[in-house]
Amino acid sequence: MNLVGRFFRIRIYKALFLLLIILLIGVLGFRYISDYAWIDALYMTVITMTTVGFSEVVPLDAESKIFTIFLIFASVVIVGYALSIITEYILSKNDVEELKQKRMQKMIESLKDHIVICGYGRNGKQAARKLTAYNKQFVVVEKNKELEERLQMDGVPYVIGNANEDEVLNAAGVHRAACFISALPNDADNLFVVLSARQLNSSINIISRASNESSYDKLKFAGANNVILPDKIGGDHMASLVVVPGLMEFIDNLSIVGKSDINVEEIAVEKLYNPKDLKTIKDLDLRRKTGCTVIGFKNEKGEYIVNPEADLVLVPNSKVIFLGRPEQIAVLNSVYNIH
Repeated sequence: MNLVGRFFRIRIYKALFLLLIILLIGVLGFRYISDYAWIDALYMTVITMTTVGFSEVVPLDAESKIFTIFLIFASVVIVGYALSIITEYILSKNDVEELKQKRMQKMIESLKDHIVICGYGRNGKQAARKLTAYNKQFVVVEKNKELEERLQMDGVPYVIGNANEDEVLNAAGVHRAACFISALPNDADNLFVVLSARQLNSSINIISRASNESSYDKLKFAGANNVILPDKIGGDHMASLVVVPGLMEFIDNLSIVGKSDINVEEIAVEKLYNPKDLKTIKDLDLRRKTGCTVIGFKNEKGEYIVNPEADLVLVPNSKVIFLGRPEQIAVLNSVYNIH
């Protein structure tokens, strides 16, 4: 709990303690001064503290009237104090929450080339966890307000709202984002969100989840660069563990995200050398300089080549995929000033 919360909690406990004390004084006073039964003493204390105006159980003598006057004055002061504390706490809590929201929105507005994740379910939460491990900036869009507390506990920047609405996507900075992940559970919602994101940002890289294979082509047509079928991937992975268990165990132990245990890295050709003077993989001598092995190449058309030849020309707008131990990947990033 923050400092403001602790401050108000102490004051509220103090007010409740004073109310309890005045209640006990009233009950004991009416019990022994006016000789009321315990239930009658409690009744008289409550109607006196709340000033509801009900008549007393039996007529009061002079001594009881003096005690009642004291109890009324004390109750008005203490009850008024308690109500003021509770009202102030409610108002300040709303102010603090509003201030937090404004601060978060201001932070989101400062982001550029970040990732927008729609949906904070199983897939969205896993994506957020991986992006956090890789120190990537992202914003979550979630329409379920009940998940707001979870988002706050996870320390995730978020926007509460329906991702089908352009204003919500704009609030998440989709027009400035580099990547968009649609991880909603419903394919129809993903389709609509992908269409909206593509309309708001024509150059953004869109990755969408799909439950049914029939939705794959529709999402691609709507503008998704990649469509992931979690169930299909899970089934393929389990079957592969039966067919080639050793290979799958090796792949499972590869880390592609993290700070110190990464094994695979993808680097744009432009970061390796100036592509005005075309060079091959052999010319760069990457194995000797870094210890990493080139295991893949993605050309300017988006086509992949596995285990490319040493004389492959590294053309502009293409990417090279490296495999190595974490320390070798660290040397690669250091030599070419990556990240």
